[in-house]
Amino acid sequence: MKALLCKQFGPPDTLVVEEMSTPEVGADEVLIDVHAAAVNFPDSLIIENKYQVKPDLPFSPGGELAGVVAATGANVKNVKVGDDVIAFTTYGAFAEQVVTGADRVIPMPKGGDYVTASAFVMTYGTTYHALADRAALAEGETLLVLGASGGVGLAAVELGKALGAYVIAAASTDEKLAVCREHGADDTINYATEDLKTAIKERTDGRGVDVVYDPVGGEHTEAALRGCAWRGRLLVIGFASGDIPNPPLNLALLKGCSIVGVFWGAFVKREPENNASDLKALFKLLGEGKLRPHIAGTYPLARGGEAIAALASRKVSGKLVITPREG
Repeated sequence: MKALLCKQFGPPDTLVVEEMSTPEVGADEVLIDVHAAAVNFPDSLIIENKYQVKPDLPFSPGGELAGVVAATGANVKNVKVGDDVIAFTTYGAFAEQVVTGADRVIPMPKGGDYVTASAFVMTYGTTYHALADRAALAEGETLLVLGASGGVGLAAVELGKALGAYVIAAASTDEKLAVCREHGADDTINYATEDLKTAIKERTDGRGVDVVYDPVGGEHTEAALRGCAWRGRLLVIGFASGDIPNPPLNLALLKGCSIVGVFWGAFVKREPENNASDLKALFKLLGEGKLRPHIAGTYPLARGGEAIAALASRKVSGKLVITPREG
């Protein structure tokens, strides 16, 4: 089988495609023929040894995929050979085949396609956990989404609307904001041309926003925190800007607001039953057409490094997907 390999830590252009032997399947594991694997921000970190998970070299990046079960271990009961599945591997998915634990595999919704399925669960799962669980976003509240044209950003726009919120999308170009409006944003802020704190105040008649969804970090976090309403919640999703901010904590005191961490991967491991319930709700919304994953492009395995670089540059709206079995 072919795999996109990280043989030395470095930028995406150091990745290489090589032939590898088919991995062996343990008693509690599943071998999957990978048809599509979504690119996520952690992929750009793990290949430079900047992620909290640090695999031994060489390894293939890619933590989210859709494909077909090719083999199962003796103890596996939840899936069988031939099943269409979605899996979460942390790394290893940018390959024609991958082995992962059976507990990381779920059936793919019927009628779905591999590309969409590979790009759905991690993005929307993170966001549903953030908005519905960690923020308890209520109908009629105002949600501000930073980095709103990215994969998780667009998921937050759509899920915010599905949960009944008034959604303000913030991004760095008018083109990105146009995509946000197509996915349901009620209002937009271009924080490259507008002062974010002032814009929040203007958009909310001075009240502020109830929830901030922040996958970006950097300079905009403090401005968004200053734009929180009384009892607001700022959700810490990630740091796509590369800068972990240090906002003054007196703002949380003065506004009676909360800074709330969101770590979906740990939630999945610690609370599997609650995650299963979330996924059931998400698949229902997908089936009803209330969620529309935006796939910005697909890349063959040989151009996987390009896909990771494009996502890391923050020039992409929506998700990118690698298709290992296509030339």
